[in-house]
Amino acid sequence: MTAGDTAAKAEVLASAGGLQLVVPECPKGLGAVIAAVDSPHLIAGVKLQPLALHPDDRGYFLEVQRLGRGLAAGFPPETTQISAAFNYPGTVKAFHFHLHQTDCWTPVQGMLQVALVDLRLGSPTFGARNTMYLGALRPWQLLIPPGVGHGYKVIGREGALLVYMTDRFYNPQDEGRIPYDHASINYDWETQRK
Repeated sequence: MTAGDTAAKAEVLASAGGLQLVVPECPKGLGAVIAAVDSPHLIAGVKLQPLALHPDDRGYFLEVQRLGRGLAAGFPPETTQISAAFNYPGTVKAFHFHLHQTDCWTPVQGMLQVALVDLRLGSPTFGARNTMYLGALRPWQLLIPPGVGHGYKVIGREGALLVYMTDRFYNPQDEGRIPYDHASINYDWETQRK
């Protein structure tokens, strides 16, 4: 099946500057569960980096970001926005996508089950899904490029705090949404009974 055939059959979400986003047809499941920052199963353009956590008898120190370094090194200082989202246990926020914006996430409290899906028609990983468990037990930072659908579920008994940077200011015209339970993405948000 060619990219044109896929686009003709799929739900087209948005397009701009040669980037066309469509909802892929996925089997039920989590996709590739990512347990290493250099996993060969990462969606193209997605990057992970471990963060140094410095605990002591008073608590801990976590350096979230240094401008001009790390995963967000290319973010322009004049349009970078830093935000935070606190979520209660069991909350699901999914799926969001952008045509232009790049996100850099740092979960700083609690644990998140992060779900990604490649919506970029023509991408070498189009239709791939990634699942990763990030937060207090796995302090990793996550870079999400434009065209990759993203969302999360708060897991565990405590709320979760996500600090995130974007390479541009919030623009509602670049904020797309897909229902968390979209039948074609077919992501399994249920607890995996292994």
